[in-house]
Amino acid sequence: MAAGMGIRAATVPVRDDIDNFIKEPMFGMRRRTFIAVLGGAAVALPLRLSAQQTDRVRRVGILMFTAPDDPVGQAQNVAFLQELVRLGWIDGRNVRIDTRWPVAGNREDTRKYAAELVALAPDVLLAAAAPGVRALEQVTRTVPIVFANVVDPVGAGFVESLARPGGNVTGFTQFEYGMSTKWLELLKEIAPGVKQAAVLRDPTNPSGTAQFAAIQAMALSLTVEVIPIGLGDTPEIERTVTAFARSSNRGLIVTSGRAVNYRELIIKLAAQNRLPAVYPYRFYVTGGGLISYGPDLVNQLRSAAGYVDRILKGETPADLPVQGPTKYELVVNLKTAKALGIEVPPSVLARADEVIE
Repeated sequence: MAAGMGIRAATVPVRDDIDNFIKEPMFGMRRRTFIAVLGGAAVALPLRLSAQQTDRVRRVGILMFTAPDDPVGQAQNVAFLQELVRLGWIDGRNVRIDTRWPVAGNREDTRKYAAELVALAPDVLLAAAAPGVRALEQVTRTVPIVFANVVDPVGAGFVESLARPGGNVTGFTQFEYGMSTKWLELLKEIAPGVKQAAVLRDPTNPSGTAQFAAIQAMALSLTVEVIPIGLGDTPEIERTVTAFARSSNRGLIVTSGRAVNYRELIIKLAAQNRLPAVYPYRFYVTGGGLISYGPDLVNQLRSAAGYVDRILKGETPADLPVQGPTKYELVVNLKTAKALGIEVPPSVLARADEVIE
């Protein structure tokens, strides 16, 4: 999917295709099949076009957070486009969609594409993560911006409050910082012998610091010492995680944010060093990780499409409250648990939304 090219509405797969795709390990062995569906399958979806009858073609700019070949980003982007189709916005008919895919984690790339999208004079912009919001805000304070997957939009200065955003930005949060304590609780539940837990976080991101603080506040009551590990480049991650794992009774917690760009490496290191690890998103577990608890990131993009629709119909971001996730997913990989010699407690399995065997 080339940068700057939108997917035409008639090529967007139905929701079941997307859900089946993202529920397969590593987003399935059917990735090529899925992309082929994107490129050629016609879709019969009920369209509500009456509200969008207009002589002027609207314009929507999308600033993603991953590279275009990242299956996570692909699934998010398709979910957003599919929901726009359901709401009656047809790319090439009553709306033009421009998409930019920065190199994962590259701030310069993100800033460059943000400027490109604003220069196209869009009616509304979508930012798939916090770095995109910040880059777009540096270019415009007037074009409406809808975000998804932002942890603390008030603390980041994107909105004045959740109930009344107040400016040109609104959207959907990932979770509150307090939810981070669930990761440590899960780690102790599936691996009671853990005495020390490394928390992999981005030290340059206030969100990473706040997530660690919440985990640390819970650690004493669970008799676990938590140790922050800064998220550096690949060699640094390999070195620090391997060094930490040399002692026994240790576990790993991966926080949200930039770690997603190193997920395959982190999963591999946890397996090699026999570290029980808890992750923030399900795709870590479908990719071989042990257990995850967090929001449905794909559904966040579906929800964001609803706000884009409302703004295109005349509402303003200032009057659209920031919303949180409607569901958190607990996913367990029993194959990985067996490889680590862990017997997952029945209490965890009973609460799991998905169990991979």
